Amino acid sequence: MIAHNTSLPSQPGPIGVFDSGYGGLTVLKSLQEALPQCDYLYLGDNARAPYGPRSFDLVYEFTLQAVRRLFERGCHLVILACNTASAKALRSIQQRDLPGIDPDRRVLGVIRPTVEAVGSITRSGHVGILGTVGTVTSQSYDIEIAHLHPHIKVSSHACPMWVPLVECCEADSDGANYFVAKDLSTLMQSDPLIDTIILGCTHYPLLLPKIAKYAPEGVTLLSQGHIVADSLADYLHRHPEMEARLSRGGSSQYLTTDDTAKFNDLATLFLGHSVSSQHEVL
Repeated sequence: MIAHNTSLPSQPGPIGVFDSGYGGLTVLKSLQEALPQCDYLYLGDNARAPYGPRSFDLVYEFTLQAVRRLFERGCHLVILACNTASAKALRSIQQRDLPGIDPDRRVLGVIRPTVEAVGSITRSGHVGILGTVGTVTSQSYDIEIAHLHPHIKVSSHACPMWVPLVECCEADSDGANYFVAKDLSTLMQSDPLIDTIILGCTHYPLLLPKIAKYAPEGVTLLSQGHIVADSLADYLHRHPEMEARLSRGGSSQYLTTDDTAKFNDLATLFLGHSVSSQHEVL
C-alpha cells in the first residue's frame, strides 16, 4: 500500500489553475464567473513557455513540478488549463504520481470536457480542431474523440501564428485578419462538411471575434473556458468530498516563473482587470 503524504496541507485550499503561459487565464476567468465563491491560485510557467515544441517527457516533468508546487500551497484540486500539458502530462500524473503524492487530490485537464461536449453539438458528425503545433501533432483530440465518439470525423489544423498575435497585442490587427482567415480556409478546405470547430488553445478566445467573422455561416465555435467551468461545477456536484476541501473567500492569487511586471500587463489583457503577481521558482 502507498503511504499518504502527510506533509501536504490538509485544510481547505484554493483551486489551482496551471498553464505554461497566459492562455489559461481565459479558463480561470470562466471558472471565476461560474464559481465566484471559490478561491483560486494561478501558476504560469512563463519562463519556460511555450510547452508545445517540447518533448512529452519534458512537458511531463515541468507540469509535475507545477502540480506539486500548487499542492504544497494548499490546493487539493488542480486544473491543467493548458492543452499541451493536458495532452502530454495529465494521464501520467493521474495514474503514476497522484497515488503516491496524495490519493485524495485531483488533477483535471481541458481536453476531455471539450470532447465530451462536442458529441451533442455537431449535427454533421464532422468536427474541426484548431490548435498549436504541439497540440495538433499530439493527436490528443483525435484519439479522445475516436474513443468517445467513434462516428465523428476529425480534421485538425495547426495555427502557429495565433498565439504570438495575441501575446504581442496584435489580436485586432490586419495581420490577425490575414492569418485567421487563411487558417480557417485551410481547415474548411480539408473537410467542407465541418459544422463544429474546437478552439484547442486557451489563447484563442481573444481572437474569437475574428474567428467568428471568417468562419462559415452555421459553424459552431467551441471555446474551452465555459465548457471547462461547467464541467468542473458538475464534477464538484458529483464529488461533495472534494467540494468540501475548497476554500471559499472569492479571492485569486497569481504566480509566475517569469517577470511579474510583464505577467501583470498581459494578464490584464486576458482578464480585463489588473492583477498583482508574485514570482515563483519551480
